[in-house]
Amino acid sequence: MRYTCAMPAATFTAIIEPDEDGYHAYVPALPGCHTWGQTIDEARANLVEAVALHIEGMRADGEEVPFEPDSLLVTRVTVPLAS
Repeated sequence: MRYTCAMPAATFTAIIEPDEDGYHAYVPALPGCHTWGQTIDEARANLVEAVALHIEGMRADGEEVPFEPDSLLVTRVTVPLAS
């Protein structure tokens, strides 16, 4: 019989936006954690790796890893502009 132990995981809000050379990806809760990719999927995959390395570095430095609340709301707003 084989037993597996699931690793703990954390979920973060990620922003992936187009830029000049592809897509820029970052996690607002982790300042300084940025990456990019030529496609959205590549940017997302690179971001997963970047976040893991960023958290590893934070822990090595004795920093507390910030976790987002489950009730986080991401939305867009429209603001009228004066002419």
